[in-house]
Amino acid sequence: MTETNLTMLRRLLVERYDEFRTRLAKRLGSTDLAGDAMQDTWLKLARVEAIGPIHSPSHYLFSIALNAARDRLQTDARYLSPVEVESLLDLVDAAPDPARVAEARSDLSVIEMALAELPPRRRDILLAARLDNLPRQEIAKRLGISLRLVEKELHLAQAYCLARLTEATK
Repeated sequence: MTETNLTMLRRLLVERYDEFRTRLAKRLGSTDLAGDAMQDTWLKLARVEAIGPIHSPSHYLFSIALNAARDRLQTDARYLSPVEVESLLDLVDAAPDPARVAEARSDLSVIEMALAELPPRRRDILLAARLDNLPRQEIAKRLGISLRLVEKELHLAQAYCLARLTEATK
């Protein structure tokens, strides 16, 4: 009996193909999508080996076609449109060019030398504040000095590094 239902569905789809496609196009608002959905419906029926009893073959086929259209829309939504692809091609490469890389490395070596020239406590305060993001209160507590002295040492360390960097870039 299942073979009879499947054969009947396939025959009904062939006989009323244009009618289903027109009805589907009205429902979806796209003749292209309706045509693709009808093709997908035919392929789904071709892959099925058996099917159970169907009360309304016409409604059943239309439901398969609607589901195929929904699946197609979801799949198409995953892909970029031609406009989106074009806009991606116009993106500027955020990676620095070789000249900027060389400049950054040079600046880094100047900063490393300036750090090495700082008194140890001043260097420790600068590194704790800028690299470890420690609050100044915490730095003062760890080093056993006043908050005011931490702020003064930090200011002097930053000013010294900036001066050394400015000298090197002249």
